[in-house]
Amino acid sequence: MHYYLRSIGFGSIQTIEDQDLLIADVLKKYDYKKVVENEEHQMFAQFSKEYAQDAGVTVCGYYDSENLFHMEHYYPYMIGSQTSACTNVAVERSASVESYNGAFEDSRVGTTLIFQVVNAGDYVNDRQRREAFDSAKPVALSGLAEYGTILLPIKKNEEQMRKEEKRQQKRNSLYNAAARGDEDAMNSLTMEDFDVYTTVTRRIKNEDVYSIVDSYIMPYGLECNLYNILGQITDFSRERNSATNEPIVRLTVEANGIPIDICIHGDDLTGEPEVGRRFKSVVWLEGMLNF
Repeated sequence: MHYYLRSIGFGSIQTIEDQDLLIADVLKKYDYKKVVENEEHQMFAQFSKEYAQDAGVTVCGYYDSENLFHMEHYYPYMIGSQTSACTNVAVERSASVESYNGAFEDSRVGTTLIFQVVNAGDYVNDRQRREAFDSAKPVALSGLAEYGTILLPIKKNEEQMRKEEKRQQKRNSLYNAAARGDEDAMNSLTMEDFDVYTTVTRRIKNEDVYSIVDSYIMPYGLECNLYNILGQITDFSRERNSATNEPIVRLTVEANGIPIDICIHGDDLTGEPEVGRRFKSVVWLEGMLNF
């Protein structure tokens, strides 16, 4: 069973029989279906069914020569509500199944973000016409969380917020210049990172780390699309899974300036979410490519 089914309200699914019933429900009562010929001339099919707002289960597989569907894999999904980035995205197919990961570099994070492509059928369709490689594409990032904690915000006045915004703009400019090969920009970023390290080392002796670090996105473990995230809550809603009636919480979190919609089981969230507070968790990152 998929590890993050509980995140969208399927905590009651504990057996293979329960899983098979869920897959059958998606195939019979799907809300979205995409069938497209892939590069191996197989008819790739993607079925998706919503069980909460913009959250549900996707089943992928193939049609054979007799028009019979053979399931290959499935996964829970959530669709982001807003554009997280508009950039050139590298997409690669998984070695074992027709599943795709997207990757792009973002100056706000300073590293490459890797995510599961939730609309694989659209990507395969556009790839046949080479449109998937022609230009920058808007990406709406989302994530599923196994657990999460609500933290209080760091108190800042207007002057501190203006300084932080200017610092981030300067860093983005330096990062873009360094990506083009500017050695002075590389040296400036190195010195800035050293200054941050020195400041944190000094303050950590008397302060809690979460009163120093406002937000972050960091790779977590060996899975390429797992990230440890801390960010400010800009919106949230409480919902229930339409099939199980289990509570789920949907949060829009801004981490390092990147908006990400995150879904978590209501019983796995510690603390009371409010706009302005912060959310901390490890999330399985997904993304919708807009073609």
